[in-house]
Amino acid sequence: MSTVTSLPADSKLALLMHGELTGMFGKMGLGLLRYSQQDIVAIIDRMHPGEDVRQLTGIPRLVPIVSSLEEAKALGADTLVIAIAPSGGILPDDYRIEVIAALDAGMSLVNGLHEVMAEAPDMAPRLRTGRFIWDVRREPPNLISGTGAAAKLTNRRVLTVGTDMAIGKMTASLEMEKAALARGIRAKFLASGQIGICISGEGVPLDGVRVDFASGSIEQLVLRHADTALLLIEGQGSLLHPGSTAWLPLMRGSQPTHLILCHRAGQKVLSRLTEFPIPPLKDVIALYESVSRAAGVFSGARVVGISLNCAHLNEDEARRAVDEVASETNLPTTDPIRFGAEILLGAILPGRF
Repeated sequence: MSTVTSLPADSKLALLMHGELTGMFGKMGLGLLRYSQQDIVAIIDRMHPGEDVRQLTGIPRLVPIVSSLEEAKALGADTLVIAIAPSGGILPDDYRIEVIAALDAGMSLVNGLHEVMAEAPDMAPRLRTGRFIWDVRREPPNLISGTGAAAKLTNRRVLTVGTDMAIGKMTASLEMEKAALARGIRAKFLASGQIGICISGEGVPLDGVRVDFASGSIEQLVLRHADTALLLIEGQGSLLHPGSTAWLPLMRGSQPTHLILCHRAGQKVLSRLTEFPIPPLKDVIALYESVSRAAGVFSGARVVGISLNCAHLNEDEARRAVDEVASETNLPTTDPIRFGAEILLGAILPGRF
């Protein structure tokens, strides 16, 4: 096969992460390490060979770190994952050399960047029979424009929204799914980005969809799971960010019943556009709720909890930050990685928790 739409269950993955296991652009690999059920046999990062991934990342998964593709293949890897998310989604030149070497060595490829590598002239001819290139960000077929049909559903649809980009919206959604499934609740994480799709095996790569079909693509995804009691929809971007638009088709396509606001503890300005401040959280909450209603056109959704990213804080600092935000907003607040997501589910499903 030359292309797939999800990872075969027996794939043995090597995550290509040179310099990004502890860098700014490693969230693809870190997300797979934390949440993927696939067999990850190696991390390729020439900066940290032989080190303990648990100590480097805090993720409780033991995977060997090697410095080269050859070492990863010796450990049984048959599929190379470009496990970085660089600014602009462009493959660095040194990574390209290793990707081509992997294809020449008979490996399959998972690509979460914007380039369609299954059609690239320096890659496609190198793909061996029986192997595949999965371009995760390809637009799905048979899309429609949005109709608002999800508003008629009777299930709960929870959309994560944020005060900034890359702030933990996917993490919050996945942690809520984990907590719900542990309680026997029929729940489903719906991915809207390449990392979530690689983890769950299904979703819409929203930033690869033409704008006229963006809300419709999310609507179709939600309607396919209309019989699931609790849908946890991965948010993208931020209403506060001048470069972000994906949050709107997510909101209109899913017609959420609840919103969870994601924020990084102590953050006062946008991380890469520091001239733009983050308003008080109460004002951000009011803004999202107002946009969700569209002046009464839609029933809208309330922000019912805060997911607080405290990865940069120690345990005591994180607890204080959670308490401060809960007091400021008068809403259930947690760092779902450190303290679990049950309190958020309690706000969505009162009486069940």
